Amino acid sequence: MQKIVVLGTGGTIAGTSASAADHTGYTAAQLGVQHLLDAVPGLSDALHGDTLVGEQVAQLDSKDMDFATWQHLAQRCQAWVSQAEVVAVVITHGTDTLEETAYFLSRVVATDKPIVLTCAMRPANFKDADGPQNLRDALTLASVAKGAGVWLVAAGEIHHSQHVQKVHPTRLNAFDSGEAGVAGTVINDQVSWRSDFAPVARADTIDLSRLPDPRSWPWVEVIMNHVQAKPKVVDLLVSAGAQGIVVAGTGNGSISTDLKEGLMRAQASGVQIRIASRCNQGPVITTASHIFPVLAGLSPVKTRVALMLDMASQTGR
Repeated sequence: MQKIVVLGTGGTIAGTSASAADHTGYTAAQLGVQHLLDAVPGLSDALHGDTLVGEQVAQLDSKDMDFATWQHLAQRCQAWVSQAEVVAVVITHGTDTLEETAYFLSRVVATDKPIVLTCAMRPANFKDADGPQNLRDALTLASVAKGAGVWLVAAGEIHHSQHVQKVHPTRLNAFDSGEAGVAGTVINDQVSWRSDFAPVARADTIDLSRLPDPRSWPWVEVIMNHVQAKPKVVDLLVSAGAQGIVVAGTGNGSISTDLKEGLMRAQASGVQIRIASRCNQGPVITTASHIFPVLAGLSPVKTRVALMLDMASQTGR
């Protein structure tokens, strides 16, 4: 008997509001994962004969996601995908930090099975709640997808964890994958992969056991280059104990002269510096002017996750 495991973490998909007409003034993370599954109409049709197992891993608004929950979620994913009868894991998650969680899981869960995240932009009791259909589509993908990969399914679109970003605060299709585009679609319980979607090279997986206690993970912050960006921000972070800084640079990862000087002082004191772009499309193309490392193709928040994991795995040895 093959199983799909659904892990609940809260979010808008599990949220409720005082009125079925209110889709902004709601409280996230009010309903359990079994309640979400029970709300999916005709669920068996989306499973292609697989059996469902639900587990509540966390119950929070994803704006409050934390390292301890990340570690626990990754451990539960690893435990489930290690079982032969489990073919995939689906995770219900809030939209605010979903892209960070998706990338994190892609780096720490060692598996050749798919992990599919889904979410909602409307609370569960809204008159036109999008959660049930999104969850059904995620289960559909989980039941037919083959091979490793961490994906998001929402608004009928399939996005890869490497590319996906939340780009709109309220609309139903709030996610985008920039120039890479969607990987595919789920329409009427049918998965269609885009024929020209470029395969994504799998990043090196970091052994979860090499990571220290989440309370000891390195402090890495994201700052932004902008008109008259002050290096004092960097100096304050360094004096406060920050161990890594990611700069969301302008354009092709450019940094003002003053800010660059502050970052060079930080690097000289042992702080790790990485560069990304504040533009939401296109990778930073490394040039001779980039004196700090660039992690190709990653947004600032994903660059932060990558740097943090690299530093944490080194200290956890």
